[in-house]
Amino acid sequence: MKNLGSLNKYFVKYKWRLLLGLLFVAISSKFAEMPGSVVRDILDHVQQRLKNKVPGADNSEIISYVVMGGLTLLGLALLRGFFMFMMRQTIIVMSRHIEYDQKNEIYNHYQSLNTHFYKTHFTGDLMNRISEDVSRVRMYTGPSVMYFTSVVFLALFCIIDMLRVNVMLTVCVVAPLPLLAFSIYYVNRVIFKKSGKIGAQLSLLTTTAQESYSGIRVVKSFVQEKNMMRFFETNSEAYRQSTINLSLTEAVYFPAMNLFIGLSMIGTILIGGYFAIKGQITTGNIAEFVIYINILMFPISSIGMVASMSQRAGASQKRIDEFLHTEPEIKTPSNAVTKIPQGAVSFNDITFTYPHTGITALQRFSLDVRPGQKVAIIGKTGSGKTTIAQLLLRMYDTSGGELLLDGMNIKNYDLQQLRKGIAYAPQEAYLFSDTIFNNIKFGKDDATAEEVKEAARMADLDKDISSFPGGYETMIGERGVMLSGGQKQRMVLARAILKNSNILLLDECLSAVDTQTEKNILANLQDFLKGKTTFVITHRIFTSWTFDQIIILDGGAVAEQGTHEELMALNGRYAKLYRHQTG
Repeated sequence: MKNLGSLNKYFVKYKWRLLLGLLFVAISSKFAEMPGSVVRDILDHVQQRLKNKVPGADNSEIISYVVMGGLTLLGLALLRGFFMFMMRQTIIVMSRHIEYDQKNEIYNHYQSLNTHFYKTHFTGDLMNRISEDVSRVRMYTGPSVMYFTSVVFLALFCIIDMLRVNVMLTVCVVAPLPLLAFSIYYVNRVIFKKSGKIGAQLSLLTTTAQESYSGIRVVKSFVQEKNMMRFFETNSEAYRQSTINLSLTEAVYFPAMNLFIGLSMIGTILIGGYFAIKGQITTGNIAEFVIYINILMFPISSIGMVASMSQRAGASQKRIDEFLHTEPEIKTPSNAVTKIPQGAVSFNDITFTYPHTGITALQRFSLDVRPGQKVAIIGKTGSGKTTIAQLLLRMYDTSGGELLLDGMNIKNYDLQQLRKGIAYAPQEAYLFSDTIFNNIKFGKDDATAEEVKEAARMADLDKDISSFPGGYETMIGERGVMLSGGQKQRMVLARAILKNSNILLLDECLSAVDTQTEKNILANLQDFLKGKTTFVITHRIFTSWTFDQIIILDGGAVAEQGTHEELMALNGRYAKLYRHQTG
């Protein structure tokens, strides 16, 4: 339950709404308790009048008193209903505001976490914590708070009135409550443990479903539908068994409530009858006590529900806090440089090891690039090419050495300003389920339609878009499912071109296009790249471009370095690759 302390900041934020809601709870509870004394007065009055009634006398006065009492009860019920409505309008609405704020907080925190975090956590688990877990927490900030305070106020009002009637009878009636409290405490501990286990299983189930949906084409092409279904059924069965087990535990609550309430009712009638015979209380007081017990029946029964919701919320909040307390390893320093990099890049004896795998991707890598130069980085798969782009974007920090931009350590830059100065076109083209136009302008919100079309033209994509029924407003489906691999890559390239940054990273971004399309794109980019520092990461040679530097990577280290002429004269790996590619 200590995990729920994380929610106090929200209660403080909405304190006036919460306090007003508690006031409405108190008023509603008072109107709920008042019928007991009204019924007592009616019964005692009627009994007294009948006792003193003269034979043959008119009963109109008694009937009138009973009718007035009935109207009073009706009025109290209406007033209670109104304040119950106001109670829900304040406390339940407050819980919706808290849910909104908490989801935004979690989403914003997700945005700040670095790449390493996303490589070690499943997407389904992230989604489950921001949806299912937050929904369970809302049941605590809304219904649990409302029901618990209602129990407190009702019990307070009822017990005060009961003590005024007879202390001994009140003690006998409330005696079972300590046993009830102990039962709740014991069962809650079991529920907390089981709720945490269920949350983890639900995350696994969500992850399994998400991966199946995303990779449905792979599943179908390898005829693995039955195996995936079997795997999902196994996880689903484990989740089902756990939830049934939890439900069986929670089922203890309501029978226990009814048992204790039944004991209180029997005690009221037996002991109350004894006191009534002795003349210490009236029969109206017995009816009053019975009404108080019935009034408390649902609130006391809801203690179990409140405790269950609170325990589930505590388990969910613990899972949420696990991520909220995860600090991003890469963040903007307090005295960050807010300027955008202009294009000078220096890798000084860089070493980098991926933290989640332990694989060393770069070893003592050094490279100096002046603003406006074009650099080709060539190597086999796994040679460390993409790692260079990741370090430049500061998705990771170097394990050793120093990376400088414009003569300043990359760690001193404001992250947003740093990444504004770099346009990146990755090999794995990620597109959003939106229009072509919005996907291209993703990196530049204020881009005009002409700018978007010019970027698409330079990526040799404009003619493809023109063939679509909706043109630039065509919806491309989830992750661009309607497009071919080459069209996806060119759209991502157009997005990078539109950003128009000082540094451009092209990471195998033309691997899925044909030779003629590649020539068209390279020709279109010749003038655009003037004055921009360009890194072309590739496993093949762009013969139509002249590079200021060419780097051959092997095993994370520089195997060869120089211009085209220098490397051809060296007659090493580059020369061999060039002759092989050009025939």
